[in-house]
Amino acid sequence: MSDIYELIRERKSVRTFDNEEVTPSQRENILSYAREIKTPYDIDVEIRILDGGMHGLSSPVIVGADTFIAGKIRQQAHAEEAFGYFFEQLVLHIQEMGLGTTWIAGTMDRKAFEEAMEVTEGEKMPCITPLGVAAEKRSVRETMMRAGIRADSRKRFDEIFFDGSAGMPLSESRYPAISKVLNAVRLAPSAVNKQPWRAVVTESGVYFYIKHDKGYVDKSGWDMQKIDMGIALCHFGLCAEADGIRTTFTLDDPELDAGGLEFIAGFIIDGGTV
Repeated sequence: MSDIYELIRERKSVRTFDNEEVTPSQRENILSYAREIKTPYDIDVEIRILDGGMHGLSSPVIVGADTFIAGKIRQQAHAEEAFGYFFEQLVLHIQEMGLGTTWIAGTMDRKAFEEAMEVTEGEKMPCITPLGVAAEKRSVRETMMRAGIRADSRKRFDEIFFDGSAGMPLSESRYPAISKVLNAVRLAPSAVNKQPWRAVVTESGVYFYIKHDKGYVDKSGWDMQKIDMGIALCHFGLCAEADGIRTTFTLDDPELDAGGLEFIAGFIIDGGTV
C-alpha cells in the first residue's frame, strides 16, 4: 500500500458513480488482496463481488453503480471489530486503485444481499459497498446526505484522546511520535459519523474504548458501532506500521480510569509512546 496517510485523507464516501463497468482484472486484484488481509483477531471474513442485475441487488442511496462488494463473518466474540478492521483495509486498497466505495449497513435490500452471499445461521453480513468510478458530480441526494451527517467534520483531537485517564484531554504535542497516527484515527469513517472511539494514551501504549450510542445493537447482541471501532483500530495499526512503530496488539484490559467506557483493545508500543 502506498502512502497510507494520503489514502486516509483523500478517501471520501462515494454514492454517485459514472456507470463505468468494473473490469475483470480489477475484480481479481480486489479478491486477491482480500485473501492476504490479516487482522489482529485472526477471524476469517469472506467477501464476494456481486453484480446487481444478476442478483437483484439495490440500494436507494446509490446512483450509477451495479457492482457491489459484500462481506460475511461468523458471529463470535470480537467479530464486529475484526470485520471493521478487515473491510476498512480493503476499502483503502480500493481507494488506491482509483475506485470509489461507501460503507452501507442499512440502506439496501438486505434480504437480496444476504441471499446472494448465502448467509447461513450463525453468520452475519454486516455491510456492503458499491464499487466503481466516482462521477464528476454528486447527486442532489448524496449532497444532502453528506450535509445531514456533517460527513466532512470530525471531533477535535482532545475530545477523543486522553492522557492517562478519561478526565484528562490529550494535547497533540504530548506524544509527538504518535500524534500523526492518532490524527489518522480521528479521520476514520463511522456509521452516521458518530465517531464512537475514545483512546487513553499512556507511556506504555494506546488503549481504545467505545462510547455507545443507542440503537446500534440488535437482538442477537451484534453491535454495529464495534465495526466502527475496528475501522479506527485499522487506521492505528496500518499507520503505526507505516511509521515503523512496533506494537503488540492486546485484548487485556489495562484497567485505566476510562470514565465507565467499555474497553475494546489496545496497542502496546515497543519502547513506549515518548
